[in-house]
Amino acid sequence: MMSSEISETSAQPPVASVTAPLLQQQLNMPDPPYLIDVREPWEVKIYNIGGVCIPFSQIMQRVSEIPANIPVVVYCEKGIRSSIAIQKLSDKFGFTNLINLKDGMQSWKKNFQ
Repeated sequence: MMSSEISETSAQPPVASVTAPLLQQQLNMPDPPYLIDVREPWEVKIYNIGGVCIPFSQIMQRVSEIPANIPVVVYCEKGIRSSIAIQKLSDKFGFTNLINLKDGMQSWKKNFQ
């Protein structure tokens, strides 16, 4: 059997994350983080916490809508699409202020529904 090679340069740095309870606290602060929901519009209609909807499939084309100077929490249903979106945006555009909602809306609903 051949072993597969993994390039050390392909390893991605970890994405910053926030838990649902901590985000809830931050949203009640004087300067809450900006929220971006990368789910599809039909998902947002089912349940949302007020973030700006920029679907994952459009995030790279709508980069001008993402603030670069304040904390931005990016979320989806499970935290996977948002994590990938953050990595792509950071790699291509140099964002350093993007934070993933750990376990996404599933965690939010588990904690607050």
